Formats: sequence, structure tokens, C-alpha cells
Amino acid sequence: MLAKTKIQLIHSLEHKKHRARLGLFVAEGDKTVREILDSLLTVEYLLAKPAWLEQLPVHLLSKANFVVEIDDRELSKISFMKTPSQAMALVQIPQYRLNMAEITDVLSLYLDEVQDPGNLGTIIRLADWFGIRHVLCGHGCADPFNPKTVQSTMGAIIRVKTYQTDESFFKLLKTHRPDFQVYGTFLNGENLYKVQLSSKAVIVMGNESKGISDEVAQHINRRLLIPSYSSVGATSESLNVATAAAIVCAEFRRNDVS
Repeated sequence: MLAKTKIQLIHSLEHKKHRARLGLFVAEGDKTVREILDSLLTVEYLLAKPAWLEQLPVHLLSKANFVVEIDDRELSKISFMKTPSQAMALVQIPQYRLNMAEITDVLSLYLDEVQDPGNLGTIIRLADWFGIRHVLCGHGCADPFNPKTVQSTMGAIIRVKTYQTDESFFKLLKTHRPDFQVYGTFLNGENLYKVQLSSKAVIVMGNESKGISDEVAQHINRRLLIPSYSSVGATSESLNVATAAAIVCAEFRRNDVS
């Protein structure tokens, strides 16, 4: 039987302050939990139905510090999903040190006040798809280890390093590489499809409603526009930030191989 204190602990991990205090985040979903067990992340607790645990390879089962068998009723009490899966893991939050030499040798994403956890999770997932290993979460950005964010990454949170930072990142970047390219999407930028894009750069994506803030915009040295190809007059004012990020990342990668 799952102790009441354990249920309360799991519920507390919905809030960032408790995740920070305990150094833990919640991962749910059969595939995600399996991938985390097979990764370098540390699983403190594995909570799962007996049938699921029986099918888990021994080497993965041994990766969890504590294993707790639970039933459907208990799982419904602790799950953050509308339809609970069969397993949940409480995982130590990884602490990544920002290495500017590494950042300036690859393509990375900087998110400026992307506040929706689902959008953030989707962006982390697409970063994984496009081989982008660093996602910098600026001031006002959602927490990468929010349960909804983790769920939306579909396991990509294991492979993509996320960093909580702010505008001071750009000062460090300029000190390390004054000529380093920082791109951002704007309504008055250059057509994305007519620009020679660098394979080593930082791409800035802005807030869902306000776009890129003035504070961050001053550090961008190349403004890009995702053109609309509507032929029927009026069109949507903007794109969802995750959709825009997918379009931009795809074009950067296309340039890289063309």
C-alpha cells in the first residue's frame, strides 16, 4: 500500500519550489519510464503495477533505488495524466553546467518567456529530433521539469540538456565569441528561406503572445521572418511558438546539409 506521505510528496512535485527543494521530478508513461531507467539519470523511486514490473528486464529494474508496487486505484491518485499509464518514476533533476565552448560549437535554442509547459515540452522534443542538444530557458520560461513538460517531451528530456538562465547568457556569449550568430524570429526580419544560415548559432524563440522581449532582442544580430504563403488575403497573425520553432530548426538543418 502506498503511504499517504508518499502520495503527498508526489503531489508536491507539481510545484517548482518543491521540485527544487527535493531535487526530483515526475516522469510518467511506459515508454518514457523505460527510457529513463535505461539512461544515466538517477531514479529514486519506481512506482508501477506488478504486471508491468514483471515484464521489465532485470537490469532496468535494478536501476531504481526503490521499487514500489501499486494498483490502479493508487496510480489514479498520484498520476498527473488524464489517463494514467502503468508506471511512474521519481527522478533526480540533472544539473548541467553551461559550457560556452560547447555552446558555440553547435546549434542551440534560447527560449524567451515560453510560458506554456506543453509548448516547452514540444520544443524540447523537436530539438531532440533535429539533433539540438542544448535548450536554454530564459527568464519567465516554464520549468523543463514540470510534469506536463516532461510528458510532452516524450522522453527527449533525457537526451536534451536544459538550462535555467537569463539575459546574462548573451553577455557571456559575447565575451566568449563576439562574432557568434544569434538569430531571432520577427515580423520585420529577412525571409528565412533566402538567408544563408549558420550551423553554429543560437536561435531565439519568443513568448507565445508577445514574441521576443526588447531585453533579449538587443542581443540578436540576425532577424528572421517566417513568410506566409497565403494567397487568399488575410491570414493568421502569428504561429504557435512550437510550430515556428519546428519550421526554423528544419530550415537550419536543411541549410546545413545542402
